[in-house]
Amino acid sequence: MSGNQFKRGELYSFITGVASTAIARRLQKNFKQQRIDITIEQWSVLYHLWKQDGMSQQELCNASFRDKPSITRLVDNLEKLNLVTRVASKDDRRINRIYLSEAAWALRDQTMEMANQTLNEALGGVSEEEIETCKSVLQRVYDNLK
Repeated sequence: MSGNQFKRGELYSFITGVASTAIARRLQKNFKQQRIDITIEQWSVLYHLWKQDGMSQQELCNASFRDKPSITRLVDNLEKLNLVTRVASKDDRRINRIYLSEAAWALRDQTMEMANQTLNEALGGVSEEEIETCKSVLQRVYDNLK
């Protein structure tokens, strides 16, 4: 029998899920306080587009670990907010490229600052060594399962 037996509430998915949810809720609260009317899910799509504007919807699926219907819904809602536009690819009209609007670019610095502030709150009292260990372990777990 494996030595990796856990008591109730100690499963990795539970621990990482609860921490991730708590961070997302705090960031959403911080957005609302600043009157930024986007969801964390929408922000995560914008985040990937800030890194590489003009990604295809499939590339957004891969980058954000979301399925196609979820990305389609998120992009639809971001379009309604005038934060992105879909443009048919010149090479393959079946592919839509997603481009940020000026309004989306204007949100980048403020929302990234809020994300950093939220992460700093979440990591209060956690040493750099503990953070690096955690990142290393979670990366190894992910690599083992991909």
